[in-house]
Amino acid sequence: MSARQKYAAQFYSGDIDQYINEFITGEEMYEFNRPVAGVVPHAGWFFSGKTAAKVFDVFSMKYSDAKTVILLGTVHNVGMVGKHTIYGSGAWETPLGDISVDEELADMLDKELGSLAEINNGSHDWEHSIEVQLPFVKYMFPDIRIVPIAVIPAHDSKDVGTKIAETIKKNDYSAFVIGTTDLTHYGPNYGFSPAGKGEKALKWMHKNDRSIIDLVLTMEADKIIDEAKENRNACGSGALSATIGYAKEMGAKKGILLDYITSHEVYSEGDFKMGVGYAGIVFPEDHSIVI
Repeated sequence: MSARQKYAAQFYSGDIDQYINEFITGEEMYEFNRPVAGVVPHAGWFFSGKTAAKVFDVFSMKYSDAKTVILLGTVHNVGMVGKHTIYGSGAWETPLGDISVDEELADMLDKELGSLAEINNGSHDWEHSIEVQLPFVKYMFPDIRIVPIAVIPAHDSKDVGTKIAETIKKNDYSAFVIGTTDLTHYGPNYGFSPAGKGEKALKWMHKNDRSIIDLVLTMEADKIIDEAKENRNACGSGALSATIGYAKEMGAKKGILLDYITSHEVYSEGDFKMGVGYAGIVFPEDHSIVI
């Protein structure tokens, strides 16, 4: 049974192949070791697609042999999802065809995570953050499988990532992790305008985003949940913390920011009064890096 598409028309309508080809380069633009994990945004592709594509592009060039991608998703409706949940069976629909769930790995993770998480396919029903990534996954890795995991913003989120990494290493599994979050949601539509509007407010938003980006790049997973709660600069702090926990356990030393932009800079309707921040980040196996 496949999880049906629910958000395609809202987030990536049109010719998907052409749309993705406009985003990806297919060129080796970066000189660093193979990344073990990445972070992408999950807004409509018009706004955040290019940022996400930069991350997926790196993985497509460096993971031609990957068997599975573990997708760590934001939980926007925390009241409806009581704990971290694994989508454990079946497949997910995409405009490019179904992607099968890696049921073997999902079962292993369910056992290894123990009380930290549970298999609950239904908890993913009203969440778009993972679905938005799937056309990139299907296009760049036609035969890959997925394990979707919804990660709530909790102080044990990092442990979810650490346990996933321990499972991957113990079983010598060919996999990588992609976590997703958007950053500051600024403006009256989001009930959050602490710096008013205009250029000063946009600079404030950049600074607010940079506060959590810096914690991600220095891999301070323990600080992510409280930072996001205090400054409202990540809707997916649980997924972010878990991704860092995974990357650190897999040997990454530092994150690399591939791209940062806000929706206002993608499409401006005059003076700044509203916007959402987006970042694309990768975690290489070590930090012998030249960009």
